[in-house]
Amino acid sequence: MVTVRIKSSNKQAKALIEMLKTFSFVEVEEEKRYNAETEKAIQEVRDGKVTKTKNSEDLFKQLGI
Repeated sequence: MVTVRIKSSNKQAKALIEMLKTFSFVEVEEEKRYNAETEKAIQEVRDGKVTKTKNSEDLFKQLGI
């Protein structure tokens, strides 16, 4: 087994990672930048699951606080 760390901050690194994923004998594990709860919240925003409010009072009302 060989472990390689790639900083995926540029286009070439991202392209290399995608290429490695195409090989059946290579396992690519990407590190999460945030904890599970934050990752879930980020994915919800990307999926369009957002709550819009007029102001803080409206937000608290929608949250039941």
